[in-house]
Amino acid sequence: MARWAPDARERLRTAALELFAERGFEATTVPDIVERAGLTRRTFFRHFSDKREVFFGDDEIPALAARAVAAAPADATPFAIAWAGFHALAAERFEPRRAQMQAARRLIESEPALRERDLQKQADLRDALRDGYLLRGVDAFTARVTAGVAVELLQIALERWLADETGTPLVQHLAAGRAGMSDALAHP
Repeated sequence: MARWAPDARERLRTAALELFAERGFEATTVPDIVERAGLTRRTFFRHFSDKREVFFGDDEIPALAARAVAAAPADATPFAIAWAGFHALAAERFEPRRAQMQAARRLIESEPALRERDLQKQADLRDALRDGYLLRGVDAFTARVTAGVAVELLQIALERWLADETGTPLVQHLAAGRAGMSDALAHP
């Protein structure tokens, strides 16, 4: 087995998703995944804490959010920081993996444990944004509301994008979600 395969993370993710689709999430084990990927258990655990994290990437998105908030210009508003981060994620992480994310979403929706983990990951992202805003001196109410609204908007855009068979880019779903949210808040 390859010890230092440069594409190990994606090979593991691809193997896991294939096996989950073939056998189901519960019936697939880490040894099954590493065998399919041609890698070792050690390599798997270097990239993922458990098989659920194949879908969620451990803490990579919340960690990216925390770094983005910390690195943002001092005059940037909390929502503008999240919005810029979501656009970067759309282009760099999500668009190139659309088909894989669609397959993952189908599996997440079919497994209660994965749905629960998905909700926890959304909460982790909200917390990372909120905590980052607080460190920037944003008041607690604004930090919490902005983080909550931003993460909900991202989630809605992702759901619509993954269900959209027209190939509309995620950034357009983000913009449509933002416009719809603005309309909903303006017309209670």
